[in-house]
Amino acid sequence: MASYDPKTFKLLTFHDAVAKFRDGKDTPRAYLERCLDVIETREPEVQAFVVLNIDGARKAADESGKRYAEGKPLSTIDGMPIGIKDLFETMDMPTQMGSPVWKGWESGRDAAHVRGLRKAGSVVLGKLVTTELGFSFPGKTRNPIDSGRTPGGSSSGSAAAIGAGMLPAAIGSQVVGSVIRPAGYCGNVAIKPTFGALNRGGGHSSLSQSHIGVHAGSIEDAWATCWNIANIAGGDVGHPGLYGALEPAAPAKPARLIQLETAGWAQADEASKEALQGVVAELRKQGVTVIGKADDADVAAYEALSAEALELSIIICMFELRWPLLGYRERGPGMLSDFMLGRLADAEKQTLEDYRDMLARREKIRAAFAALKSKADGFITLSSPGPAPKGLESTGNPSMNAAMSITGAPAWSLPLLAVDGMPLGVQLVGFPHEDAKVTGHARWLMGTYLGA
Repeated sequence: MASYDPKTFKLLTFHDAVAKFRDGKDTPRAYLERCLDVIETREPEVQAFVVLNIDGARKAADESGKRYAEGKPLSTIDGMPIGIKDLFETMDMPTQMGSPVWKGWESGRDAAHVRGLRKAGSVVLGKLVTTELGFSFPGKTRNPIDSGRTPGGSSSGSAAAIGAGMLPAAIGSQVVGSVIRPAGYCGNVAIKPTFGALNRGGGHSSLSQSHIGVHAGSIEDAWATCWNIANIAGGDVGHPGLYGALEPAAPAKPARLIQLETAGWAQADEASKEALQGVVAELRKQGVTVIGKADDADVAAYEALSAEALELSIIICMFELRWPLLGYRERGPGMLSDFMLGRLADAEKQTLEDYRDMLARREKIRAAFAALKSKADGFITLSSPGPAPKGLESTGNPSMNAAMSITGAPAWSLPLLAVDGMPLGVQLVGFPHEDAKVTGHARWLMGTYLGA
């Protein structure tokens, strides 16, 4: 049985290594080699990577080292090794999206955010396993804490690589729960920024509520990754990009939080519920007011409306994916999993009028969420209904995440809890475009609860 303890479990961090690069006591190349040593040890069991570009990474790390030696680093993440979820294009590695449809495909270009990372001096080391086309059919990756359990998905390799200490940061993406849930399962820090905050160009991620997110060993590294992407590559077309300063917001105690149950609360095990209630009790002890649906009619209204968020999100996204999935299916047997074929068959039954109705229902949920802004600084709930399930047949239950993804709100998963010897994340959520504010709250909560 695993024996995870959030107070002693150590993740790899980068921001605290930079000072040694500057004074010559360490180098980006040496840092990269330490990552490669961990990968050599852990990868045979964890299987987080699809492909590695070690030669390219070493060259990039050496170039970064020269810049530090000259006192001219490109950014706060210059020299930082990073992995890319294999839904996003990289000019030096294939992009295969967890699907036989794309086996061996190379676009010859970087996705917008990958180009931004390279321009900031980051060392793009490899492509990380995703579920099939970023949905639910699992890949090969195993949980780094207990290899008999799922790492979650769809950002399976991204979460597992961080949890295994292979990398300080990795790119993921989330439509429903694909960043926050696996982070909780693997003991990571992760952020899903406001919808549109990070440019999704160059990836199988054009859905109307898909977000780029970041897994990391620290809040500081996750924020720095997001900030540099946004300030080089911008946000999505038509979106203003990530708001906030280069330095993450200082730790700040929220005055008032809403504890959300979401549809996932009824599916959560009692130990996980009790663990979250312990966090809530500590918040109240620290002077934070925490309310729920029993205390406020508007909170209750949002909980009621968002109960359908998971299924509504899936139906909307599958309607939006009819192209290209219909073309993949027409290529013959074996191109799509039975799961994806079943979802596609459901989507084919939907009409344009059905889609308009679904979008209207989503807007009602968003309006109910926005109505809570005057009542609290943000929200707290679990990152998942429990720790990572045993077995690799499923990536787990995203019901705790859907209510936040459908709103486009920024969310953090914080590795605060353990249940049955496994990590259990706490989800801290803000309001759209208040990513910096909720980051300050996340730093305060990590420091208060873990002394981090």
